[in-house]
Amino acid sequence: MPTLLRSPTSKSRLLSPFLISGFRTLVTTCRAVLLPHFGGPEVLQLRSDVPVPILKPHEVLVRTRAVSINPLDTRMRSGYGRSIFEPLLPVILGRDISGEVAAVGSSVRSVSVGDEVFGALHPTAVRGTYADYAILSEEELSAKPVSLSHVEASAIPFAALTAWRALKSTARIREGQRVLVIGGGGAVGYAAVQLSVASGCHVATTCGSQSIEKLLAAGAEQAVDYTTEGIEFKIKGKFDAVLDTIGVPDTERIGIYLLNRGGHYMTLQGEAASLTDRYGLVLGLPFSTGVLLQKQLKYRFSHAIEYWWTYMRADSEGLEEIRRLCEAEKLKIPVEKTFPITQVREAHDAKDKNLIPGKVVLEFD
Repeated sequence: MPTLLRSPTSKSRLLSPFLISGFRTLVTTCRAVLLPHFGGPEVLQLRSDVPVPILKPHEVLVRTRAVSINPLDTRMRSGYGRSIFEPLLPVILGRDISGEVAAVGSSVRSVSVGDEVFGALHPTAVRGTYADYAILSEEELSAKPVSLSHVEASAIPFAALTAWRALKSTARIREGQRVLVIGGGGAVGYAAVQLSVASGCHVATTCGSQSIEKLLAAGAEQAVDYTTEGIEFKIKGKFDAVLDTIGVPDTERIGIYLLNRGGHYMTLQGEAASLTDRYGLVLGLPFSTGVLLQKQLKYRFSHAIEYWWTYMRADSEGLEEIRRLCEAEKLKIPVEKTFPITQVREAHDAKDKNLIPGKVVLEFD
């Protein structure tokens, strides 16, 4: 449990005081799940004495109620992004969050103490949300949709913002355009289908057979089993934007083939992290930039299309649109199973073994 100190004066605003049970207090330590080194679920450590940093002016302290497990969490735990994160160990995993505002920095205006909020951290954040108290910037948070529980809300921001950045910020999809989502059965793909439908686009997707009905119900006009041979010939027509959540050579080939001239191909499986892991930060980052530029020029001249590696990035406009769509029941990401934070190892183990294909959420008491 967090360690609480009574604040002696109102001047302690600088140290992010907030009210609990009528007393002005400070959070100095709290429970958090630490990743001390890379490995399997067994390396995760739930500690009760993890320091809570002092808030910067633009930051918000959130009392965590629920966080979801994203593929990035399990990959980071296993060593993905090693060249970036290893010098910073131990780190705290977790990107999504839903909870209540416990304190705000001096320049924060959009949220207040006591507000229920949801949001997500950037992929490279080292103090994640697997903690009783998490720190996010103001732009990384929005009011929690009132129609959703904390568990339901925590499943949405990271996946939906990843899809939003690709489709709305990069491809700038608009009403009447055709969008293909390769891998629509996962959280990002499912969010992408719903965002595209809400934008008035005509949507097709590939997915496993178990997801076809769900995606058609979400508004996709065509959902094709990805195990079908000659899948590019089963999908009807050409597209203005393709979001590839799988990102293997075969899906890249199919996505490029199905694009209209001037269209956008966006893959979630960019090579920046893997190349920096292979060659180190000093060589890997410029090398990955060169690889991306080479591909962009290649496809621009050979197919007249735009090629992108796409990642989640905090965007207050995007998160607010996501909140509105959730309120309007036009966007949801179902939660398949919840675990208490004390069973974080079991939850990661279940995801590693694909025992739970859908969203898993960790709850805080």
